[in-house]
Amino acid sequence: MPRMLSRRLLLATGLASPALLSARAARAAEEVDVELVLAVDVSRSVDAEEMEMQMRGYAAAFRDPRLARGIARGPIGTIAVTLFVWSDWNIQHILVPWTKLDGPDACARFAAAVDGASRETYLYTSISGAIDFAMRQFGTRYEGLRRVVDISGDGVNNSGRPVADARAEALARGVTLNGLAVLDRNPQPAALLAGLPPIDAYFRDEVIGGPGAFLMVAEGYEAFAEAVRRKIIREIAALPAPGPRVERATA
Repeated sequence: MPRMLSRRLLLATGLASPALLSARAARAAEEVDVELVLAVDVSRSVDAEEMEMQMRGYAAAFRDPRLARGIARGPIGTIAVTLFVWSDWNIQHILVPWTKLDGPDACARFAAAVDGASRETYLYTSISGAIDFAMRQFGTRYEGLRRVVDISGDGVNNSGRPVADARAEALARGVTLNGLAVLDRNPQPAALLAGLPPIDAYFRDEVIGGPGAFLMVAEGYEAFAEAVRRKIIREIAALPAPGPRVERATA
């Protein structure tokens, strides 16, 4: 009899375990004002110096006291941020995992993690691959009142599926896609650019979308730090009155 009872208990536990696990996972998802995914271009068009400018720019943005003050003004007063780099359709690497930011100290730790992250560049440019990868990061540890993907880049999609398809799926899930387009200080020969739209127009028309979406344009990598600082502060602030759809930053 005890053996039968034990078996029944084991069976009941086994049958209930998926539901229990789901309930535990739901309870484990901590609510934050924003889940922000930072997607950083490391394709062939980004040289070592420009890569360093990008990473320093992100680190500087999170050390800016205005960012911590902006976080504190949110309904909950916390955000969650992760940063990954991307290139080809199948190349995405998380450099800083999901991190809760609830004040200056947490922001400083995130900045230090960015400073210590590896610097590597690859080949092609798959914005669609970056969007798809970003979408898989949501809901794993945090539950944001808003979900935002911040895509930086200096080229058009040339690897993976069409951007329009990835963009449409993200927007259907209520995610905002913002862009940070970098105008190249050393443009490629005109022959290579034949038929390609200006990068800022491309990001504006083909990449960004969703509630309050906007594009920040950096006039060269020298302006990247200023552009990313302004962009992230605006993203976490979620001002009631939307700002301009396209902003520009200069060095």
